Amino acid sequence: MRRRSKWPGKTAFTLIGFALILVIFLFAVNNASKGNIDRQQESLEKAIQRDVVYCYATTGRYPKTFDYIERVYGLTYDKDLFSVEYEVQGSKIPPVVKITRVEDE
Repeated sequence: MRRRSKWPGKTAFTLIGFALILVIFLFAVNNASKGNIDRQQESLEKAIQRDVVYCYATTGRYPKTFDYIERVYGLTYDKDLFSVEYEVQGSKIPPVVKITRVEDE
């Protein structure tokens, strides 16, 4: 003879609880990933600024191209994740640097 559970909804309650825990876990992982990308972007901004200032301090001019910073100062970054726009204002005026995230298509 099969024994009946005292709580007929016990299995449903367990499944709902597990689903809730899974959703919370996925939400936390997504937020951690977003925070990591934010830190990468901030790090890239600081590295570019450091290289631009160093170039000006050693040569008396700001770099003419972003490619120059990559080649001479060894700057590397994830080009699949970020796009860098580098606009030169003049040899004695700091360049305008804009970093944007590349959207997944």
